Order: sequence, then structure tokens, then C-alpha cells
Amino acid sequence: MPKLGFNLLVWTASISDDYFPHIERLKKIGYDGIEICMGQQDAAAYTRLKALLRDLDLGLTCVTIVGAEANPASPDKAVRAKAVDVLKWNIDRTVDAGATLLCGPFHSAFATFTRADIQREEYERSAEVLRVAGDYAAQAGVVLALEALNRFECYLCNTMAQLRMLVELTGHPNVRAMFDTHHANIEEKSQAAAIQHIAPVLVHVHLSENDRGTPGAGHIDFAAALSALAGVGYDGWMMIEAFSRSDPGFANAINVWREFSPAWDIAESGHRFLREKIAAAGFRASA
Repeated sequence: MPKLGFNLLVWTASISDDYFPHIERLKKIGYDGIEICMGQQDAAAYTRLKALLRDLDLGLTCVTIVGAEANPASPDKAVRAKAVDVLKWNIDRTVDAGATLLCGPFHSAFATFTRADIQREEYERSAEVLRVAGDYAAQAGVVLALEALNRFECYLCNTMAQLRMLVELTGHPNVRAMFDTHHANIEEKSQAAAIQHIAPVLVHVHLSENDRGTPGAGHIDFAAALSALAGVGYDGWMMIEAFSRSDPGFANAINVWREFSPAWDIAESGHRFLREKIAAAGFRASA
């Protein structure tokens, strides 16, 4: 049975002790775990989080992005070397926090566009970096889950077809894929068909409403997506990912200009709604 968690990006991109009461409240709501963004530069903050999660018996996954200065698809060898260093740092912090999965669109730089047709060489350069990062992740016991983003945030991987191609081109057992209902709502003809296509390499899922607000308050067909996930035997993490303007620097960076839903409504109503949908989707009990 999949586990349901909540991404703290609705409040912050930089985890700190200030958010420990939020995590404790999420535990009381009934979540199995949380997801954090790797914006905190103090490594000790991740080890303190690990201790809290151990005490609360909560799981953890991590999410990150890379910028133009560390773009794995860049033609500049020095930039690609920087990408390897940045990914290694993120893997180290993932271990510090006690997680075994690091997800995100780090196959290429976030919101960085060439304004030219995609070149095969860009995928090949990205795959080269990801293989090196995959080796480092393997020795750390971490799986890297690549994310496809919509066309307004990324150009290299918008669809599950592109993402699976890149994962297979990389050819590393620790480099897998994830699925996000928000991005799929924009880029895929069918969420179910997209899930079926990515299933052989799928290790992580984001459940996100079309407007990034409370799941169930928009028009994403979560029942169809969850039924498709049940149909392919998915049993990993499902993380609610929603955004707000609680962290203005992060919000401005991802073009979040208004509040979509109150943060705790997202957490509480989203939990009730998705627990019901998951229960009705026909997932098999874990062995």
C-alpha cells in the first residue's frame, strides 16, 4: 500500500527547527512522512531533522533543483562538473536527514531555456552527469527520481515519454523517474496512459492539484490517476505537493503570485480527500 506524505514546500524551501511543530502536527493529522526541499545550507539542520523524524516514526523524501550554473545538459564541461558537485552535496544532505530518495527535475536547469530545438546531445550530456551522480547515490543508498516539468518551467523533459527515454539512456539502477499530477495535467494526453508508460522506472509520485492548492478542490482527476497507479502495482511514496507565498523568495522563483489555499486546509482537507481516493483505488496491501 502506498504511503502518503506532505511536502513542506507549502511553508519553506529551507528546513529548520522552526518547522518542527508543523511536522508534529502533520503526524497528528495522520501522514506517514514528509518531503523537504534542500534549500538549507547548514548540514546540521538535516541531522536534527533526522532525530525528530525518528522520534515521530515518520518517513522522509527529499526534492531539489539545479540552476543554470550547474546544468547537467550544458555544453560547458565546467558547468557539468559543477552539476555533479551540486548533486553530490544534495545526496549527502539526503543521507544526513535519513532519507533514501532524492527527487526533482535535476536532469537540467530549472526555468533555463535555449530558445532552440532540443538536441540529442543535451540528453546525452545530462545522462553522463546522471550516471556519475547515480554511482555516488548508489554508494550512499539513495535513489534519484527524475521529474518531468511543464513547458513553462523546463524544456528537456515535459512528458513521461521524454523522461523514460532519458532514464533508459542514463542506464543506471539508481536513476529512476517520478510522476506529478500537476505537470501531467498540462503535458499529457492521458494521466493513466502516462503512468502506464513510466511504470517500469517509476519510484515516486507527487499528488498536486491543477492550481497547486488543496487536492480535490480543483479539476485533477485523482481517482483516475490513483487507479492507474494501483493498476501498475505502484507501492511507493505519494507526496502532496502544494505551494503558497509563505516563503516569498521561493514563491517568486517559481512564479507563485497568490495564495491558492490556506496551508493547513491543504494539509488537512487534502489528507482526508486523498486517503479516501487511495482506499477506493484498489491498491494491494503490502506484503
